Amino acid sequence: MNKYKKIASVLCMALLLTMIFSTIAFAAGSGDVAGAIEGTWTDASSQIKTVVNKVVFPAIDLILAVFFFAKLGLAYFDYRKSGQFDWAAPAILFACLVFTLTAPIYIWKILGM
Repeated sequence: MNKYKKIASVLCMALLLTMIFSTIAFAAGSGDVAGAIEGTWTDASSQIKTVVNKVVFPAIDLILAVFFFAKLGLAYFDYRKSGQFDWAAPAILFACLVFTLTAPIYIWKILGM
């Protein structure tokens, strides 16, 4: 019985915290939900674009660059061992790296921002 009381108290606390920290969003007086969403998007789109350009794309580029050079090194060691160089994985990682390095130039035109 003690286990059920503990579970019930945790669920009640979670419900209480959800009710306390949740807010209700109302559209402007006419009830135009689409207009409220469009207004929010136009206000936030420049901030989203800045964050994606300065944080998200550089983080992805860094990860891909590390993987590219690591895979290139592993391919070289395999070449030394077997005499055949496998270009597929380094080529794919290089293409992805070039794509993400140049993405901020054209991605916003595609999205219409």
